[in-house]
Amino acid sequence: MVQIAVLVVLSLVTFTVGYLGYSRYLAQFVELDDDRETPAHKYEDGQEYVPSQRSVLLGHHYSSIAGGAPIVGPITAGAAFGWLPAILWIAIGNPLFGAVHDFMSLSASVRHEGKSIGYIIGEYVGERGKDMLLWFAFLTIILVIAVFALVVGVVFNAYPSAATASLIYIALALVFGVYLYQLNLPFAIGAVVFVGLVFAGVYVGTLFPIALVDTGSLPEGTITLLGSADAWSWLPLAGAFGANTAAWVPVVVVYGFVASVLPVWVLLQPRDFLTSSLLYTGVGAMLLGALVALVVGFTPIDVTVAGETATVSELSTQYPAFLGFTSPLGPIFPFLFVTIACGTISGFHSLVSSGTTAKQLNKESDARSIGYGAMLGEGLLATTAVGAFAIIGFTDFSAGVVGALNNFPAGGAAMISGLGIPLGSTTLAAFVGLVFVSFLLTSTDTAVRLGRYMMDEIVGVPETSTQRFATNRYASSGLLLCLPAYLLVGSGTWSSLWPLFGGANQTLAALALLAATLWLANWDDSKQLLSTGLPMALMLVVTLTALLWIGILRAPAAALDALAAGETAVLISSVMQSLIALTLAGLAIAIAWMGYQNISRVRDSYTGTAPSDD
Repeated sequence: MVQIAVLVVLSLVTFTVGYLGYSRYLAQFVELDDDRETPAHKYEDGQEYVPSQRSVLLGHHYSSIAGGAPIVGPITAGAAFGWLPAILWIAIGNPLFGAVHDFMSLSASVRHEGKSIGYIIGEYVGERGKDMLLWFAFLTIILVIAVFALVVGVVFNAYPSAATASLIYIALALVFGVYLYQLNLPFAIGAVVFVGLVFAGVYVGTLFPIALVDTGSLPEGTITLLGSADAWSWLPLAGAFGANTAAWVPVVVVYGFVASVLPVWVLLQPRDFLTSSLLYTGVGAMLLGALVALVVGFTPIDVTVAGETATVSELSTQYPAFLGFTSPLGPIFPFLFVTIACGTISGFHSLVSSGTTAKQLNKESDARSIGYGAMLGEGLLATTAVGAFAIIGFTDFSAGVVGALNNFPAGGAAMISGLGIPLGSTTLAAFVGLVFVSFLLTSTDTAVRLGRYMMDEIVGVPETSTQRFATNRYASSGLLLCLPAYLLVGSGTWSSLWPLFGGANQTLAALALLAATLWLANWDDSKQLLSTGLPMALMLVVTLTALLWIGILRAPAAALDALAAGETAVLISSVMQSLIALTLAGLAIAIAWMGYQNISRVRDSYTGTAPSDD
């Protein structure tokens, strides 16, 4: 057995070296200059382009990128291959791959008027490449909304107190937005007061937990709003996840729609700052608890996992470090690297960096702490997920999101208890559940907003009634994003949603690194391309191998089995997975080839004058 503190120290060491050394080099490499006007100032409109304080924007950015994937993915990979490969990929890959990806996506977007990675690629390879990437990103966004809406529904069902606390901090965020941007009152005082009220809301949530539907298995004292489960058994997902979860999912989707069409100052910015206080506290307490327990000792604590009580006697690994190079997921290469879709590297982050964050960056030097630093913070979140899993040892990775939820709050509660906080495991687990759902909600509505940006760039200047409809914020957010996401998640096929999300997400990460590499290549022929080009090449190899494996081997085999067994639904799902995987692979190859041609042409014919990116 290995102390969880060892895992924590490993990540802290590599992340610290990366931030103090590599991020400083990258900041000098891209020539961050605070005298250069950022898009937030140049195009300030009070709606999308809003200069923001670094602490506020860091909270928004971190909350937006830290979704459910850095918890579900590492736990799934750890259960399949052992905790050691998962923690090594996080500790080493994050500062060299993911943090570079996020920082370069943000920096490149700031130098291209706050435009997305699709626009950047289009600048150098043409409209065709731009449209291909934008459509790729748009479809990925739908998957993100679907996955996160389902996860939030499951969390609210498992921890009704988190639902109450979430409603409270959303209401507080609306008031905080008025306090900051309409009344122009002092930020520091407001931060202290409203953060305090958020934590008070956690306590209120434990007193008055709420659920939409009474399933008969809710914690004692839960307030139900819509009656018994029998009246809501017709809802999509009710059979697979229960009526209460099924009722929460459309509520979360509608929330994502409403939040995405509001000006950023009304809810997004203030809510994300308040949410970040939960994130910093929760993740920091889990990490610190593991370190303190190593020094002063650990008091055993009883935790509840999947309805059963287990005793955690020490904060050490209870699960094998390594299970072999193959698993039901497939071989460790490439599926370890695709399964951990966030925590190490994530294409979704490039959409956040080049979507909302680039439009709110106050000065260029802020890109280092927000772009590179926030990704390291997500790596620490993934580290807590691996640690929580290794403590409890949940093994059924096929359960996906449910397995992660059963494991993370229980293991997280055990880690926090290492601080000696006089709270029971139930309260601590509820707090960890709230931490979990706070960034899930943030990622959901940020994803909807980003999808709307994607559609705006796909259409460009609307000329026809159809184009005007597609770029209408209410139509694009509601009918083109939220509705398809709900229809997708309503099928109840989590087992197909996660591989699609992971494959699309990691492919997008490789293409975002390609966009940054194109920017550097066209900027100056003296710029080295290894910092972005090498991670890009490796991620393309990983992603294409995984997508081709799914599209050519796994999904067709499942389709043949389903055909022989007469399982029509499984047959259709398997065929769709194969087609989608092959389509994603084809798009990635085509875009990468166009990028390679541009880089080769520019380097061969460089004249000393680079296109302006200011």
